[in-house]
Amino acid sequence: MNKEPFKLKCIIVDDEPLAREVLEGHLQKLDHITSVVQFGNAHDALKYLENHETDIIFLDIEMPEMTGIEFLKVLPHPPITIFTTAYRDYAFEGFELGVIDFLLKPISFARFAQAVEKSREFLILKDQNTNLENNLPEEIQSSVFVKSGVQRIKLQFDDVTHIQGLKDYAIIYTYSGKIVIKGSIKAMLDIFPGKIFIRIHKSFIVSIPKISRIDRNRILINGQQLPIGRNYREELEKILS
Repeated sequence: MNKEPFKLKCIIVDDEPLAREVLEGHLQKLDHITSVVQFGNAHDALKYLENHETDIIFLDIEMPEMTGIEFLKVLPHPPITIFTTAYRDYAFEGFELGVIDFLLKPISFARFAQAVEKSREFLILKDQNTNLENNLPEEIQSSVFVKSGVQRIKLQFDDVTHIQGLKDYAIIYTYSGKIVIKGSIKAMLDIFPGKIFIRIHKSFIVSIPKISRIDRNRILINGQQLPIGRNYREELEKILS
């Protein structure tokens, strides 16, 4: 897959000057960044986004006048957003707002680069215009066809670990890579069979056999921690028991 055409325009929204400088320093180490603009408050960032295209927002949460969460809620079509905050408790709310990743300050370059690459990969896969085709009854279904351009590839359900909803898109995580398709997380429930998959959060569906551990309000699956929403815990515990 050729990722080179995808250069990223980024903005940083944080009321702390040092935090902004750290993030811009991280971005300057990456080859595929074309522009970086800093804002010390959400109001100025809103005005900028009215007339400028942006690929990624690095967004602090605890800011005066308008918080990062309030900022996201007033954006009609927010770019890909990565929370950058000192407060771990906001991670779950971030997923519900369609945030692609959550970076806890102080942010190491390695973790930062991982979040940027995840965002860049999402943009590349989204551009492929991939769709799922589901024509088999659930009782005999073990796979679904993925259509990307003129190709039709069989995706085995056993290869899928989990699915993340991101606004109007869904990211399907498999052992062999990721697939991004147009469609809500709710629409995925109609395709991925309920005997194998369960919704654990507003933004996540997981493969039941792939769950390796449950810790209070988190699930560990394929080395990743995913949140369990309060509205889904009872059904999850019922199935696992």
